[in-house]
Amino acid sequence: MIQKRWSSPADAVADIGDGASVMIGGFGEAGSPIELIHALVDKGSRNLTVISNNTGSGRVGLAALIANGQVARMICSYPRSTNSMVFPELYRAGKIELELVPQGTLAERIRAGGAGIPAFFTATAVGTQLGEGKERRTFDGRDYVMERGLRADFALVRADRGDRHGNLVYTKTARNFGPIMCMAAKVAIVQVRQVVESGCIDPEAVVTPGIFVQRLVEVPCPEQESHLVKEGRCYP
Repeated sequence: MIQKRWSSPADAVADIGDGASVMIGGFGEAGSPIELIHALVDKGSRNLTVISNNTGSGRVGLAALIANGQVARMICSYPRSTNSMVFPELYRAGKIELELVPQGTLAERIRAGGAGIPAFFTATAVGTQLGEGKERRTFDGRDYVMERGLRADFALVRADRGDRHGNLVYTKTARNFGPIMCMAAKVAIVQVRQVVESGCIDPEAVVTPGIFVQRLVEVPCPEQESHLVKEGRCYP
């Protein structure tokens, strides 16, 4: 049987090299894989393309990865939100690239990538700067723009529990982009609060089937981004 359980976040991200594309789960704090991100900060990989909902908060998690100069390009929906301290400054200084994608379009681009759909048409962004330069077509009298599916070399995702086969369950909104990112990445790396034996998760409750998960790391007491930000913590 394929061994999916890895000993530590550091071991799990050890082969994420320079120039890799990385999807990072999380909706603000909910579902953010802090320990995996910090392990990637320690790894020091550079020139990364990161696909995520936002650009992090304070100077921990994704914001720490950006502050450390490891991210060359962000593909996201919310480049600036509450407690965004790092990305806006670097972007204004021309030190990081941004591809802005409406949130629903971002989710569908990731889902399409995971489903093997190279592109699709959506009315979102028609007539705006985000639609400029993209192929347009008219269906039933309404204009649409073409958006490309998104795939990545790696995905960093947080779930609640996983079994040794990689089957996952999440906690409420912490699910967010996790399931579709696991599908759209060549290697899905998932941190879970608990790894359980096969048969301990009701098959009807499984959200992400193990076929989409390559690596599983147990982090029993994950850090909470909001607590770290409130304390003024920085990483490293």
